[in-house]
Amino acid sequence: MQEKILILDFGSQYTQLIARRIREISVYCEIYPYNHFPSPGSSVKGVILSGSPYSVRDVNAPNPDLSGIKGKIPVLGVCYGAQLLVQNYGGEVLPSATREYGRANLIHISEKDPLFKGIKPGTQVWMSHGDTIQSIPDGYQITGSTSSVKAGAYKIIKENTWGIQFHPEVYHTTDGLQMITNFVVSICGCSQNWTPDSFIESTVRNLQKKLGEDKIILGISGGVDSTVAALLLHRAIGKNLTCIFIDNGLLRKNEYETVMESYKDLGLNIVGVRAGERFLDQLEGVSDPEKKRKTVGRVFIEVFDEEAHKVKNVKWLAQGTIYPDVIESVSVNGPSATIKSHHNVGGLPEEMNLKVIEPLRLLFKDEVRKVGRALGLPDTILKRHPFPGPGLSIRLLGIMTREKLEILKDADQIFIEGLKKHGLYDSVWQAAVILLPVQSVGVMGDERTYENAAVLRAVVSTDGMTADWSHLPYDFLGSISNEIINKVKGINRVVYDISSKPPSTIEWE
Repeated sequence: MQEKILILDFGSQYTQLIARRIREISVYCEIYPYNHFPSPGSSVKGVILSGSPYSVRDVNAPNPDLSGIKGKIPVLGVCYGAQLLVQNYGGEVLPSATREYGRANLIHISEKDPLFKGIKPGTQVWMSHGDTIQSIPDGYQITGSTSSVKAGAYKIIKENTWGIQFHPEVYHTTDGLQMITNFVVSICGCSQNWTPDSFIESTVRNLQKKLGEDKIILGISGGVDSTVAALLLHRAIGKNLTCIFIDNGLLRKNEYETVMESYKDLGLNIVGVRAGERFLDQLEGVSDPEKKRKTVGRVFIEVFDEEAHKVKNVKWLAQGTIYPDVIESVSVNGPSATIKSHHNVGGLPEEMNLKVIEPLRLLFKDEVRKVGRALGLPDTILKRHPFPGPGLSIRLLGIMTREKLEILKDADQIFIEGLKKHGLYDSVWQAAVILLPVQSVGVMGDERTYENAAVLRAVVSTDGMTADWSHLPYDFLGSISNEIINKVKGINRVVYDISSKPPSTIEWE
């Protein structure tokens, strides 16, 4: 059984980062809401209590029963988690005189404490809390202090239980990864055997056991997630997997042919479906972005359902769901408020009567790529930028028309091919051209023009949860702008989006 660390989520914005750091050191971990976590079995080597936007003094503050873990297996409380272990066991947590937010230094460290092995006094940490530990319970020992926070870290003397008021998971905590490694490896005894190869081996074995000789269908997109899911399933069940690739007419220029060509050497059983006109008929004249998404989702389901029924005796539907989607669906406060609908919102028809299999549901995005590389996935797919399910329909702002779609496809091709030609494509997480429903005055030759404005959008990111705008060279942006304006009739102005996520999303709609 795979050994693991459990992370109890109290709603912190940093909870996923804790998991990411643990995965970085090849240790498997899972996130559970504080009010919905399993009893730790023999495979659970330790538990981390996350931070939280709540104060432990709030009436409705998260307050789970920790009797099943505290004192029995190693526990690390981070920020709110540390304060909870104080407040509930005889100590006192009070509002800070001033909110403790930002960089601080641990001027005192108990260097013999295994949590701080290899870490020297003065190390930088990141604080983010409005409360502070005023007094610790009997049997607790302070192991770290800053100039303003006496109980910056502590250990329960007769237990393998620690608390820290700072966040080791953020990059601003200089030795944070070392602290996490000390807890997970040295204290909990995890063996660091969570690797792409071990994941592939165990996943294929489990898929074979679960699926047997059953037939499966998978909607494949040409992207990393669905392709890696397909390769895992193919390795497990071979010809019993049928992949369906639907051309919705909203792909990049010539992308259907490019994707189908890239799949030729992978040995997958792929059915290509050209359904562009069917999608565009339904989208013509639509301007509301949510309606666009739902229209694309509805027609996708209709087409997929029709194609799926052509495959006899199918029992399973495979999906490329990844771990952030799973975490979101069981978050502390339930699924987050809808910012935008998923491209296949509404689900597949119940009459399909298929069981769902999700081979990637334990992986973060960057881990999917590592598994894909271990499976031999070519760079043309492995390094392909993420692409939204509704495709170019949500990059064409305003009223959807076939004419505008062709303009957008031409401009988008110039931008993407330009990134590749100049060796910039792999340094960008995602790039797009956005066609605005805004016309501006221009002069081309001796004529006055009144045509559309387009936006170039390029971001850098690890997993898309946060992103910064990509600092592309000015001369490159200038040449792309000139090429689009000169070659794409209908665009006479190009601008560059320098917004980061948050507060701005990567896509415009």
